[in-house]
Amino acid sequence: MHTSWNFATCWELLADAQPERPALLQGERSRTWREWDDNAARLAGAFGRLGLSEGGKVASYLYNSIEYLEGVFATWKCRAAPVNVNYRYLEDELAYLLENSDTEILLFHGVLGEHVAQVHDRIPTLRAIVQVEDGSPLVDGALRYEDLLMGEPAARVEKSGDDLYILYTGGTTGMPKGVIWRNDDLFLALVPTVLTMNGEAVPDGPEAFPGIAARVAEAGNAPVHLPASPLMHGTGFMTSLQAATVGGAVVTLESAHFDAHELWRAVERHRVTQMAIVGDAFGKPMVRALEEAAQRGTPYDLSSLRLVISSGVMWSAEVKEGLMAHGSFVCIDSLGSSEGAGFATQVSVPGTKATTAKFSVGEHTRVLTEDGREVEPGSDERGLLALGGPIPLGYYKDSTKTDATFRTFGGRRYSIPGDWARVAADGTIELLGRGSVSINTGGEKVFPEEVEEAVKLHPAVLDAVVVGVPDEKWGEAVTAVVALREGEHAEPAVIAETVHEHLAGFKRPKHVVLVDTVVRGPNGKADYAWAAQVARDRLSG
Repeated sequence: MHTSWNFATCWELLADAQPERPALLQGERSRTWREWDDNAARLAGAFGRLGLSEGGKVASYLYNSIEYLEGVFATWKCRAAPVNVNYRYLEDELAYLLENSDTEILLFHGVLGEHVAQVHDRIPTLRAIVQVEDGSPLVDGALRYEDLLMGEPAARVEKSGDDLYILYTGGTTGMPKGVIWRNDDLFLALVPTVLTMNGEAVPDGPEAFPGIAARVAEAGNAPVHLPASPLMHGTGFMTSLQAATVGGAVVTLESAHFDAHELWRAVERHRVTQMAIVGDAFGKPMVRALEEAAQRGTPYDLSSLRLVISSGVMWSAEVKEGLMAHGSFVCIDSLGSSEGAGFATQVSVPGTKATTAKFSVGEHTRVLTEDGREVEPGSDERGLLALGGPIPLGYYKDSTKTDATFRTFGGRRYSIPGDWARVAADGTIELLGRGSVSINTGGEKVFPEEVEEAVKLHPAVLDAVVVGVPDEKWGEAVTAVVALREGEHAEPAVIAETVHEHLAGFKRPKHVVLVDTVVRGPNGKADYAWAAQVARDRLSG
């Protein structure tokens, strides 16, 4: 019989078994496992008294923090569903997400309170807003997070693998959509990987995890994990779940915005063993910070760091090699999305040649044509990445989108988010990009990520986003929006020619638009809507 897995059940057992081990660390602040469990229980008690229903939603409009993970633990203790909120959202976006998700309780950092104050009375399902202290004035009607920790803790209840986590994803088109994960599916998508890395098999039940954590710690492998990317996005959150469930600690940075020097100082201070980033948007400033420290004669101590994990966007070979030049850690490029974990991986180790966008597929991954036929290796045919195994239930309150993304072929249900790939003769895959942002130029399909990587091969280019702009002759013209390195100069035609040296002629940008800074989300992902608007405005001008 299949065991029903629940993260909160495992964490409660771990808290009982290793109460004094560190669980959550942020600057001077910390929580032991006992304190994490106790605070989460007190929050859960408060949520219950506020009328949170079983299966109700608790949204976190929070920066990375100890409180973020306490709130998630408390929500699962109530058998309710945590919901992520992008901390860059303003009033309209915030109101949409809270209403769409049927949120009952909202946790928010005080610095974001001006947005909460404008919308909270417009959300019919909202029972309470809870403000996390950061020196900001208390929003009218808000409860203090710290006051809720003074109340009676909730008694432990039996939880289920059917208890939910709802991960809102901005995607590339339309409004954000909530991906519905059962605890059971999320657990089986994430935890077997970290168990295998530690020589452990998936046990028969949650009661085995204290023993697993003890063996992992005894071997000196208890993870100290730093999600450099936001916990509100899948990469940072899911890797933190993995680390916690084998008894590790999660380190969060104190700044609201990414600072690579703060990151490396935290690695030194907390003896971080692994971290999660999102591609070059994090990796490039991390390399620069390491180089600056070395030039000052005060290099950072990275001796504790063993693993850097990236997921969500392209991570270039150049940046991986730049990082590994400063330490003896492994770089794992994990191909995943909000709709599925473990599509494929690419592992780079120090002293070897790294690659870009070339992956080994996971056991549940296939590359399928649009009618469900499996692509033959070495055929040069393009197909869509499809993930079987433990996958989400679908999108919250969106059956049309669910049916389009979660499809059944040959009696097997797959998650097919829209990533195109080719399959090499050796079975590895080359990732081409997401179909929803592909460019149709003269009848040819061009994937922006592929062109972006080629543009960034020009030595003067710091960052680039590629979009299509309307064109009478081609339908859409491939257009690169490019930021140059400080003090560098490059002619647009020369940048475009760099692409032609590496890719087919129809992928060469027809236009190169130079900007001071390429705008990306806090998760490092390209803002294609911004880039398209900038390109249209500049070219029409």
